[in-house]
Amino acid sequence: MFESLADRLQQALGEVRSRGRLSEEDVERALRQVRLALLEADVDFRVVKEFTARVRERAIGTQVLASVNPAHQVVKVVADELTELLGGTTSEFVLPKARPAVVVLAGLQGSGKTTAAAKLARYLRAERGLDVALAACDLQRPAAVEQLVLLGGRADCTVYERGTDATPVEVAGWALGRAREEQRDVLIVDTAGRLHVDDQLMAELQAITERVRPHRVLLVLDAMTGQDAVNVATAFAERAPFDGLVLTKLDGDARGGAALSVKAVTGRPIVFASTGERLEEFELFHPDRVAQRILGMGDVVTLVERAQRELDERKAAELERKMRRAELTLEDFLEQLRQIRKMGPLKSLLGMLPGMGSQLAALDLDERELDRVEAIILSMTPEERRRPEIIDASRRRRIARGSGTSPQQVAQLVKQFQAMRRLMRDLSRGRLGALGSLLGR
Repeated sequence: MFESLADRLQQALGEVRSRGRLSEEDVERALRQVRLALLEADVDFRVVKEFTARVRERAIGTQVLASVNPAHQVVKVVADELTELLGGTTSEFVLPKARPAVVVLAGLQGSGKTTAAAKLARYLRAERGLDVALAACDLQRPAAVEQLVLLGGRADCTVYERGTDATPVEVAGWALGRAREEQRDVLIVDTAGRLHVDDQLMAELQAITERVRPHRVLLVLDAMTGQDAVNVATAFAERAPFDGLVLTKLDGDARGGAALSVKAVTGRPIVFASTGERLEEFELFHPDRVAQRILGMGDVVTLVERAQRELDERKAAELERKMRRAELTLEDFLEQLRQIRKMGPLKSLLGMLPGMGSQLAALDLDERELDRVEAIILSMTPEERRRPEIIDASRRRRIARGSGTSPQQVAQLVKQFQAMRRLMRDLSRGRLGALGSLLGR
């Protein structure tokens, strides 16, 4: 998330962190680097000017420079102001008690609006236990209806569609009637987009909102478009008011300009963030957590929340018991690997650990290697997974053919697993007690 911006800001503040005492000149030098990093990230120049002015005013104060650790104080000031720039506090997505609650999604073509509609539907169903239906009102883009039907099925949500035979306004009204009859909790309306903001787009959007009277209107923005996304949000705010924003494609090469500018320019909060291709990679936008990740402070809270959501507590307890007794098998290892991968890409998870952000570029993280590990284990017999020591040359060749790997890769996995199991056995027998005591001190 915002890798290039994060690298530049961490580099700019790295000099500050390395100094025991700070002068105004040190702070000014760091602020110049911060200003350049924000401008290169396509943040609105007026926003950059106001941001650096606020940081300067707080960072050069006597209370900061004369403190016991001024470097930490300056970094905290930058983190606080960055959090404020991103929206300050989390904008909770509160729906009224009226049923069905109607949510309209708007945006330009190519912003990921249809996918965002399905992700929002899955989020409301899985996280809040709501009965959600989707209305396919994007009749402008070819195959948009079919795409929503497919994604809605994967999200386990009902999709109301009438093909392209009716107008979007008619489909929206009909879908609302169906949602009322079937007593749905939420109806999400996926509207059409255009390549740019035009009168036809706005007229259609206004007609749909007049027909369904939505309780919430969300504007979907592509984070990869930078300053253009802010221009789109400004145009929509002037002609078709919305309550909040959904930022998509934050897992791509997003420079950060949209996220850092849009709240200050439009006054509307970022409500949701789409952080990957999977339907599950969609979450509330937390300004403080994003600011901490940009500055390399990690995001342990989100990591814990994902673990609580994705990991099976009973299986985790059983795994811990086996590890204590040195009874771990390759079947257990495969199960744990799958549980971790459900939480998201490995690089993203490591980026949530404090201090890891700046080191990720140097790490050679290849998700395909995890695919190879899984394929190798799945190509083994149940007995081989439980007792990898029986895997001889003949078995290695068979496993390699079944997994599309080489016998050497199979041997390496088995060797590494056996070394890990020996280490757990040694720990369980107390052979590393002296080392444990040393680490304990």
